[in-house]
Amino acid sequence: MNTLQLLRRTLLLWMVLSTMMLSAQQTLNIATTPAPFLRISPDARAGGMGDAGIATLPDAGAAYWNAGKLVFNEETGGAAVSYVPWLRKISDDVYFASASGFYKPDENQAIGIGVRYFSLGDTRFTSDGHDNLGTHRPREVSLDLSYSRRLTDALGLGISARYIHSALVNNVSGSGFDYQHASAVAADIGLYYDNRTDGDGFTFGTAFSNLGSKISYIRNAAEKDFIPANWGIGASWNKVMNELHTLSIAVDANKLLVPVLKADSPDAIRQYRQKTVAQSWGDSFSDFPGQAGIAAGLEYWYDQVFALRTGYYYESMERGGRQYLTAGIGVRYNILGFSFSYLLPSGSGVSQNPLSNTLRFSLLFNWGADNR
Repeated sequence: MNTLQLLRRTLLLWMVLSTMMLSAQQTLNIATTPAPFLRISPDARAGGMGDAGIATLPDAGAAYWNAGKLVFNEETGGAAVSYVPWLRKISDDVYFASASGFYKPDENQAIGIGVRYFSLGDTRFTSDGHDNLGTHRPREVSLDLSYSRRLTDALGLGISARYIHSALVNNVSGSGFDYQHASAVAADIGLYYDNRTDGDGFTFGTAFSNLGSKISYIRNAAEKDFIPANWGIGASWNKVMNELHTLSIAVDANKLLVPVLKADSPDAIRQYRQKTVAQSWGDSFSDFPGQAGIAAGLEYWYDQVFALRTGYYYESMERGGRQYLTAGIGVRYNILGFSFSYLLPSGSGVSQNPLSNTLRFSLLFNWGADNR
């Protein structure tokens, strides 16, 4: 794989996640971004619920979905680690891993940290003249620091600062360009409202994610690309049926805050990249609700020890076509928890879908019930 092919592989990964069966004309209607790993769901709990997580009950991985949830954790501290073998349909060495944790110094505030790591597997680099430049492992990573605070007994606000590093190529030249590692900074902001009484009732949330700088893999580039900024809203209904049985139903809607490229001419691409970040957020709504995806999930707990989960994610075929069913389980014992999820594509092109049989594994640690 030469340098340009590697860049195309990564920059078009968002489309690969959607479908490999789109026509060239349809492809222009899909918003694509560098660093698409920022929108991969990291935890198996949400992975079993159709990737719904903005308004679900909080856990140690809450900051990815909505930092406003962190302060509503019942424990004083917790941590989570996850592993996702990624795109196993087309590759056997691509994976996504994440770790996160939080601590509540008091009942009104929480601090969180997180790291995400995406490996694109071993890749052989060649020059434009097909000279062997060696084998490397392109990778991307993000580091997060979050703060969450109660504004009222029921309302929480959270913010996250994020550093993004994309090490795809470095000190390599091709087609007249010098390629380099890329980096960016971004922020999240989220609100979470808990309207439950004795565990029964609704929770609501909204979150803006990856609001940040543009990114480029070309040295001294005047025109850069947009990272995958996103706006999501969600709601969850929760019911404690008795001492043994609890049920939650969640629905999220997510809108990628990146405009689509309307044409592939050099002039159109140049004008697209010259947009400011703020302009890109506003222009992304010109195709709303076309670029929105809907996630819905159900979670059932027996005695707060064993969980069953299922869900569905839908996106229109004109805007990517990601449509899949999910299922998962969860187990808790003392301070430990384990979650597993499985993804099954639906809709057209199922047999060729690279997301087929995606698995997620998560391990959680919780300590110190917050009785203050």
